[in-house]
Amino acid sequence: MALPGRQRLPTSPFLSLVILPFLVFLLSFAGSASAAGSAVLGLDVGTEYFKATLVKPGVPLEIVLSKDSKRKEPAAIAFKPTKESNAPFPERFYGSGALALAARYPDDVYMNLKTLLGLPFNDGNDGTVKEYWSRYPALKLESAPDGRGSVAMRTNRLGEAERKDAFLVEEILAMQLKEVKSNADLLAGKGSDVRDVVITYPAFYTAEEKKSLTMAAELAGLKIEALVSDGLAVGLNYATSRTFPSVSDGEKPEYHVVFDMGAGSTTASVLRFQSRQVKDIGKYNKTVQEINVLGAGWDKTLGGDSLNDLIVNDMVENLVESMKLKGKVTVEEVKAHGKTMSRLWKDAEKARQVLSANGDTSASFEGLFDEEVNFKYKITRVHFEKLAASHAARINGPLERALESANLKLNDIDSIILHGGAVRTPFVQKQLEKISGSSKKIRSNVNADEAAVFGAAFKGAALSPSFRVKEIRASDAASYPVILQWKSDGKDRNQKLFTATSQVGPEKQVTVKNLDDFDFSFYQQVGQDGDNLPVLSVETQNLTASVTKLKDSFGCSAANITAKFNIRLNPINGLPQVTSGNVSCEVEAEKKGIVDDVKGFFGLGSKKGDQQPLGEDEASESITLEPEVESSTTSASDASTTSATKDNGKATVQTKLEIIPIALKSTPLGTKAPSAAELGRIRGRLSAFDSSDRDRVLREEALNELESFIYRSRDLVDNEEFATAIKEGQLSTLQDKISTSSDWLYEESDNAKTADFQAKLKDLKSIVDPALKRMKESTDRPARIKLLQDMIKNAESMKQLIEGQIKSDQDTYSSALSASSTSTEQTETSSSTPAPAASGDDSLDDLDDDSYSSSSSKTSTKTAAAAKPTGPKYTLFTPTDLSSLTEIYDSSKLWVEEKLALQETLTQSDDPALTVVDIDSRLRDFERVLNRMYERMTVASKKNSSKKTKSKDKKPEAEKSKGKEKEKEKKEKAKSTDDTRKDEL
Repeated sequence: MALPGRQRLPTSPFLSLVILPFLVFLLSFAGSASAAGSAVLGLDVGTEYFKATLVKPGVPLEIVLSKDSKRKEPAAIAFKPTKESNAPFPERFYGSGALALAARYPDDVYMNLKTLLGLPFNDGNDGTVKEYWSRYPALKLESAPDGRGSVAMRTNRLGEAERKDAFLVEEILAMQLKEVKSNADLLAGKGSDVRDVVITYPAFYTAEEKKSLTMAAELAGLKIEALVSDGLAVGLNYATSRTFPSVSDGEKPEYHVVFDMGAGSTTASVLRFQSRQVKDIGKYNKTVQEINVLGAGWDKTLGGDSLNDLIVNDMVENLVESMKLKGKVTVEEVKAHGKTMSRLWKDAEKARQVLSANGDTSASFEGLFDEEVNFKYKITRVHFEKLAASHAARINGPLERALESANLKLNDIDSIILHGGAVRTPFVQKQLEKISGSSKKIRSNVNADEAAVFGAAFKGAALSPSFRVKEIRASDAASYPVILQWKSDGKDRNQKLFTATSQVGPEKQVTVKNLDDFDFSFYQQVGQDGDNLPVLSVETQNLTASVTKLKDSFGCSAANITAKFNIRLNPINGLPQVTSGNVSCEVEAEKKGIVDDVKGFFGLGSKKGDQQPLGEDEASESITLEPEVESSTTSASDASTTSATKDNGKATVQTKLEIIPIALKSTPLGTKAPSAAELGRIRGRLSAFDSSDRDRVLREEALNELESFIYRSRDLVDNEEFATAIKEGQLSTLQDKISTSSDWLYEESDNAKTADFQAKLKDLKSIVDPALKRMKESTDRPARIKLLQDMIKNAESMKQLIEGQIKSDQDTYSSALSASSTSTEQTETSSSTPAPAASGDDSLDDLDDDSYSSSSSKTSTKTAAAAKPTGPKYTLFTPTDLSSLTEIYDSSKLWVEEKLALQETLTQSDDPALTVVDIDSRLRDFERVLNRMYERMTVASKKNSSKKTKSKDKKPEAEKSKGKEKEKEKKEKAKSTDDTRKDEL
């Protein structure tokens, strides 16, 4: 039975035979086009590493490898000066290549930029900026241009024109994201352009940091489908292979904590996992999994970097106290030395990782801080844990704050899921076991490095219409309270709309008293002191005009007019968003006409007001700001009047709600966004940087190709075979050009362009390539000539075979024709002669004459006379086949003889008269003709073999039947003998 409100498609032969195939034809093109653009990238932007996962038809959840085939790429980029003195842009290195340059160019290696996103510079006095700068003292930090006030970085590696403007942190991060995107495009296949992306972020990110991350992604050419918190991304990966208790059946949900300790920070997210039954298509139900973030806690500075900092400080103290530097330098002087700090940070990271599995480790440095200083450092795990005692005590904080915000206790938690590289540190797990009371709740059942990026990719696949995945409904939390501020009756008003644990996505309907155009703003309540961070400003455009229209056109009073706004936390970035607004009042409905009454009686009228869509989610929350006393009083009196009217049995007045949408203008607040001109300049510089890299790659390829060809040419000059193939006088010319090109390459090519290398290469190839071609011709030609001559011999044999077969077929035809004419004459003679008299055999006297004998003989005579051969029947080949073979045989034989005679007059340095290409062309012509004949012979051979097989099968059957007849005769003879004996007895 069809669902109500739906109609069946009409069925007809025309529809099934014409229309449907045409639609399938069109959809095949749409499907391929959508598949080409349906790739989604999951991206985990970490402090220390980038990890990316690609989802594409045919590529399900696959890690995007770096250029050096690593599953994660260090979050670093380096600018290296080029050999060209006037190059406008330096050479860029990413990941491991950038880290390798940190000691040589500490002022132009940028790493761990995630820490600086969305932060104000404040002359370097911001706490996080100050700490970052102390770790990388060689970098040149400054305030961003165009009045943004955020962090910018300056480099002296750029050309004179390009170095005027410093790099925004977002601009440098965009370069790294572009590199990740290029790796994803390679994995997706040739011509792919992956743009859609889901990016993870820490739960403590404010609106400023989210905007900064979004800007970097957009500059990299990526389109953010959603931002997902690290904890929720890990939870999504955890849920993909599991099912959870059904709350629809009265079961209790599971509660888990994702404890994520990475390089830069530590977060703890409390997640609720459950399943429920919801309505599916028609009358069916389906079960979906649900994940909700109930609360989060964090420590922004507790992570792997802070632990590395402990080792670095210990190294510096030991270095200062070493024999050659004691009393000569201070700790501050060493920490201000860029190259020294770069080397120490690199080895401190290695030492911490080694201590996670070993009791001690050591490091050695040559020429550290001073060329004469050779420094050796050794540290034990016990000493390291002693240094990190204060950090270990801070591990409790994020977990306790997360449980507090979720209103849960540790006993309510089913497990603590570990994620992040720093959780492998032994004392971190010991501290978590101490907090939870045992090791049973500590779980390592997700990939500590890749769970978040896989969860982000799964989220992207779920958002894309091109993929069908397990239905998991995931909801993030706000992390910070959101405050609404506006003016009413000349006073500033504040209202907390969302708490730190409010879910992202569901709408709230807010009713305000204002009936004139006004503006209102949203703020995030950030920090211990409850500092308000401006996020968004919204201004009404037509509220005053809409209220006036309601008053003038519908007679509404101010007390009955209501302004409402639908507000939510945007599912893409979790920031406040006003989706719509309207102003309304109740007015008297127009009286229905007779036609409308009849339609309503028969159920044919409009049902927009009666029908409600089936919903699975909870109803949106409604908030009234400053409820109006007069309005409520009026409503109460109206209600009493209505009830009195009903009691009196009088007809009530029908009303309807008149609604006018409100036009809204939203403006982001906080850090000033770059102007259109500034964005154009940034995009232009990024594009020029990319072009410079491409040109540099092409230049390097051209240089390498020229250098390789010079070496090869030198070897060829000493080759005797090559010397005989090159034209007279060109060998000395080639030697001079090789020498000139080599000197130019190593002495004058520093500023050369790609075209210069290509011109030098072309000049050398103009002599070498023709000689190499002649040399190759001399080597390959004899074998090819032999092959062609053999082919001509085979063709001659084939030609004789075909001629014999055709002659045999024609002779057979001539014999059949003469035999046919002779039999016709004899038949005619026998037909005119009367039949002879019957013989005197008594045995035939009693037989009746055959009344049809004469007519039958006449008929057979006529038939035999009519069956004359019409022409020769060829058994295999025809004269046409013979003609085509003869033609190619004669022409090829003559051509070979002429070309061979001409070739014998030439030397090895002359261009050949008989080339391998021409011989191969003749061979292909022969193959086409002969293959056609060989195929026909193969088919005929198969037919003959099948006929022989059938005749062999028939022969045993005939023998069997003869044997049966003999046995039957023996039995009959024996039976007659028995009967005779019986008669005798």
